[in-house]
Amino acid sequence: MPKIVVGVSGSLGSLTALHRAAAEARLRGADLWAVLAWETPGGEVGGRYSAHVSAVAQCRATAGERLREALDAAFGPGRPEADVRGVTVWGSPGASLVDVARDPEDLLVVGTGARGPLRRLVHRSVARYCQTRAVCPVLVVPPSPLLAVYDTAHRRNLWHMPLDPREVA
Repeated sequence: MPKIVVGVSGSLGSLTALHRAAAEARLRGADLWAVLAWETPGGEVGGRYSAHVSAVAQCRATAGERLREALDAAFGPGRPEADVRGVTVWGSPGASLVDVARDPEDLLVVGTGARGPLRRLVHRSVARYCQTRAVCPVLVVPPSPLLAVYDTAHRRNLWHMPLDPREVA
């Protein structure tokens, strides 16, 4: 049975993608798989040479908690009409999502955030990775228009500038 796979990180962009994926799952009568990819501190090298198995178990538990928090933030106490399966995967986000959505009948949903030139240099785009490597259709969800309002308010707060309520409304 085809499934709707959505990448979840807890960011506002991923929560927007989660809502869109839930709507697609409801329309198609498919299961919704919310996937959170996690890595050990230090990346692959840190995980491969970690002397403490408990550190990996702690990272896994933290990832599970982050996924539960993201699902609660997106849907509140009520869940969407589709069956939701939360999955945490050890690996990089793009590769993990492509691996989970390996059936050509699946739909992979990823969010994209506002990314400036500096962020593109430092962080690879998960959406672009998925678009070029997935065997199933990929739906890239743009950020919510409210994200720009949030960023403006956050920037003003960071620089201790007065906030004009008319700009937020």
